Amino acid sequence: MSSDAPSGDAADRLDPEARPLVDAMAAFFPDLGGAVTDAAEARAILAAAPAAPFPVPVVGAVEDREIPGPPGAPPIPVRMYQPDPAGADPVAPRPVVVFLHGGGWALCDLDTHDGIARGLCRDAGAVVVSVAYRLAPESPFPAAVEDAYAALCWVAGHARELGADESALTVTGDSAGGNLAAVVTHLARDNGGPRIARQVLIYPATDAHRGTGSSEANAAGYFLTAAHSRWFRDQYLGADGDPADPHVSPLLAEDFSGLPPAHVVTAGCDPLCDEGRAYARALRDAGVPVTESHFPGMFHGFFGFPDLLADARRARADVAKVIVSSAEDGKNDGGTWGRAG
Repeated sequence: MSSDAPSGDAADRLDPEARPLVDAMAAFFPDLGGAVTDAAEARAILAAAPAAPFPVPVVGAVEDREIPGPPGAPPIPVRMYQPDPAGADPVAPRPVVVFLHGGGWALCDLDTHDGIARGLCRDAGAVVVSVAYRLAPESPFPAAVEDAYAALCWVAGHARELGADESALTVTGDSAGGNLAAVVTHLARDNGGPRIARQVLIYPATDAHRGTGSSEANAAGYFLTAAHSRWFRDQYLGADGDPADPHVSPLLAEDFSGLPPAHVVTAGCDPLCDEGRAYARALRDAGVPVTESHFPGMFHGFFGFPDLLADARRARADVAKVIVSSAEDGKNDGGTWGRAG
């Protein structure tokens, strides 16, 4: 067991099924903000960690390519997942998902989140486009936001050639990717498009400006720590970034009206739990349809381990239902939106 694991009653908040996994992850994760302060070193440590022993979900086809980046920026690498084999004609256009990976805006890539993207493709029967946005500190805010929005616009404009239904567009991400997914829904609304049918936010970072009860209660012992969070924020914002900018902290936005229906996944043993749930409330208070999947005994990162955790399987099933509902809404009066979670 890791040395910073909570003891006594506090430890009981974590599902016993998850404790061995949390401790194993902590043992291989870089000591961000402590012994490790350089992003390149942190990435090298993660790259050397043991690979997961489980087979990845099988999908019809996978293609790596580049799409245009924002004006003046380099092309954006993406990985496209098709539920149907290459060359096959789907019976009907599929839902399409723009997936934005987590990693504190500084770590992770298409490979680290390949299993999640494959799972969404397989379980929802959706075309998934996973986006390798620029990472901090080499490319601090707002580079990731600009790449995420450029990718969203490209996918919306090319959905038909991907065999997808542009009216069944979902944007989703975990952690920092959930932050970016939330931010681009505001940009899409304010810029007049593209139309987003669903936003799926998986333990999103929504407020870099203020602490919360969960950030204090879960500051250590549950994999993501307070020190990690501070390091990630510093890499992303650089010397001049403002944590109160609503494109950094979407919970601080002035207007939540007119945003797409949302599904928010949170974990009770996650420092980001309270800000994720607060974001769901802010959306709901503005009249946005919201469903939530809250897992009190889970930790930040649990969504990536369906082979080990029953709650991860349930969370995945909920998200797949939401993605499927984006297509069903176009085929009947309202579809089945709202049943997930």
